[in-house]
Parts: sequence; C-alpha cells; structure tokens
Amino acid sequence: MQMIFLLLFLIIILLWIQCIKKKPNKKKRISCIMFSKKKYYLKFINSLHYNYKKKISDVAQPLLQLCKKRQGLSGLTNKKIKIFTNSNNIIKKIIYDIKKATKTIDIVFYIWQPGGIADDVANALIKSSKKGIKCKLMLDSTGSSKFFRSKWVQKMKNSGIKIVEALKIKFSNIFLKRIDLRQHRKIILIDNYIVYTGSMNLVDPELFKQNSGLGKWIDIMVRIEGTIAATIGLIFSCDWELETGKKEKKKIPKKLKKFTTIEKNPISIEVIPSGPGYLKNIIHQVLLTAIYSAKKKIILTTPYLVPSEHLLYAICIAAQRGVKVIIILPKKNDSFLVHWASRAYFTELLESGVKIYQCKKGLLHSKSVLIDDQLSLIGTFNLDMRSIWLNFEITLVIDDINFSKRLTKIQNKYIAHSKLIILKLWYLRAFWKRCIENFTYLFNSLL
Repeated sequence: MQMIFLLLFLIIILLWIQCIKKKPNKKKRISCIMFSKKKYYLKFINSLHYNYKKKISDVAQPLLQLCKKRQGLSGLTNKKIKIFTNSNNIIKKIIYDIKKATKTIDIVFYIWQPGGIADDVANALIKSSKKGIKCKLMLDSTGSSKFFRSKWVQKMKNSGIKIVEALKIKFSNIFLKRIDLRQHRKIILIDNYIVYTGSMNLVDPELFKQNSGLGKWIDIMVRIEGTIAATIGLIFSCDWELETGKKEKKKIPKKLKKFTTIEKNPISIEVIPSGPGYLKNIIHQVLLTAIYSAKKKIILTTPYLVPSEHLLYAICIAAQRGVKVIIILPKKNDSFLVHWASRAYFTELLESGVKIYQCKKGLLHSKSVLIDDQLSLIGTFNLDMRSIWLNFEITLVIDDINFSKRLTKIQNKYIAHSKLIILKLWYLRAFWKRCIENFTYLFNSLL
C-alpha cells in the first residue's frame, strides 16, 4: 500500500513539473506576439539611435552590440539622469512628479507595503486620478500581499486607478502554474517621459522589516528624462497586456518625437527587460559580456550572491587575469538560505583574488555593476538564479563617465561601512559553518 501511495505521489510531482514547464512557454509565445505587434513603437525607438562608433566607449561596445543584435533595439541618448540613495528624497521626488503629471502614470512594483511614506505616494496617486490622470498600478501578488489586504485597494479603485494583481496564485491552479515566478520590476513611468527604476520597493525604510534586526534597507533608484521612456512604455504595455489580456495603447509624447538631435555630452542608455516572454538568457549573457569586457576594474553590489557556474568562472577568471574585482554584500541577509549559500562561493572567489566586502550598515539591497569606471548596470536583478533565469526584471546599461563617477562614490561609501574578508581568516571559520554552507549550497538552483 505504501508503494502505491509513493508511486501516485511521484506521478503527481512529475505531472506538476511538466505543467509548470509548459506554462512559461505559453506566456513566452503570447508576450513575443505582443512585442512584435508594437511595430510603430519599435520603429520610433530605433529612429532615435545614435552613432555607435562616435558615442560608445570601448568597454561598452561589445555589450551594446549584443543588446542591439538580440533585442532589435538601439541604445538611446537621454537628457537627464539622477541617482538617489536616500529613500525619503526618492519618495519626495516621486510625489512631486506625480503631482505634476498631466496625462498618465504607470507603476510596477514587486513590493508595496502600506504605512509611512508609502501612504503619501498612495494619496498623491489618488489625488492625481481624481484630477483625470490615467493611473495604472501593477503589483506582484506575493510581494505586495499586505497591500492587497489593505484599505488602499478599494480607495484607489474608487478614485479611478486601475490595479492589477500580477501572477496571482490560486489553489485551483497551483499545480498548473509556476508559483515561484515573480514580477520583480520596479518602474514608475510618468507622462511617458519621466522614468524611475532601481532596487527600491515602495516601502517606508523606517518601518519595513524592522523587526528582523537587519536595519534599514539600502537602495539605489535613478530618475531619467528622455527617450528611454519609449522603451519603458513598451515594456509596461507588454506586461499589462500579458496580465489582463487587454491591449495597452501608448501614445508617444511630442517632446519625445522632437528629441532627435544629439545634444552635448549625451547619456547613452540601453534598457534590458528579462523574464518569461522576453529574450531567453538575455540578462545572463549581458552580465557575462560585461565581466569579460572589463580590463581594469569590476565592482558588484548585490544582496544575494548565488551565481551560475558560468558567472562564477567569469568573475574568478577576471580576477586571475589582473582585473581588480570587488563584490559588496550585506553582512546580514533577510534570507537564511541565501545568506549561507552565498558563503559557499567565498573560498573560490577569494582564492582567485576577488575582494569581498560585507556591509554592516543595514541591509545592502542595491543591485549594480560598474566596469572600468565607465560602464554601469543598474536595475532590479540580483546575482542569483531566480533573477537571472526566472523573474520579470529590468536592467539599465549606462555608458557615461559622469554617471559612473557618481556610482563609484556610492560604492565607496558602502565599502567604508564594510568589513573585508581575509582569506587566511576565512580558512579558520568554524566547522559547523562549513557544514551549513555546504548543505545550503545544494539548494542554489532554487534560490
């Protein structure tokens, strides 16, 4: 009898695995169809391209060429880009732009947790919607579960805001869908011209997970004006249609149409969307290309370090060929498994010459890569399997020396509040710690 139950259990598991494998493929076909339908938008985006030979640095050339070849999208030049590290300043600026909006506000977040300054954003959105601004809000079902149980859902709907609960898990289809797939993007698009994106969720850092003893979350967000909004608008419309089945028509603002002349010192940016329905392995290939393009220096900041085998080798080889490689991680992590699984990679990295810093000031949640003090990658991706292979993510590739200088200052502040791991001392860590590292390493493909 036990054998029969065991066989039935195995059959159910196998059927479930087959179902979850098929589901993303279906979404992929749907999303690819949507992407190809937006020919007008794609044609407009590509009409704003710049001369690669004159405007692209040597270190960025391979990466942007890869993006252009695979995505069919040219890199774009933008007028203004500002980087924020203070959550209160970010929220104040977001609220200011929401109040100044004249036509549309589109928002995607993994986590929106009510309380504190997050409620200020909610109130600003409600006021804008009541003034006639078309507001759309897409939040991940799991990450924003507290929001969907709060009073804000009905209050926003009553004001005219359209809300979508992305990737909702239902008991009826738990065996037919991947429950580990998440909408991990963080995007605010205002009037199809102003863009916010980065690592910060829409939460109050004074309140978010403060009972965990991790301290405040440390994030990076960027605000950009210019042609990048065209690409972000395309991505949002695809995500919205994928979740709702309703076609999202985007109008290109006149000021974007006029933005065709190259100004002095333009900022070159490429947008990379990833996840089911988008280009397979794109973020993995982008990271590998960036690392192999480095000649002098690589600095990576990530809260979760569970790299693929190829990424691990690329980082180690970079250090071995003389590139200065620095990885900055949080000292404490909100995930027990990720914390210990990350440590399983330290020995190989340290032996290759990689410098690993553990930030002691709060939970370092920033996701960034800086190559040769010139090329920057900023976005929502973590250096783990989930971000690289599965989740819906957004990444910016920024080829601009001035932006890189600002990012370098931020990373140096992280290092100033961090402890460098010394290889000789690492060898002396307790035996029980090695056991936990080796055990959690077995789950690296699930993290």
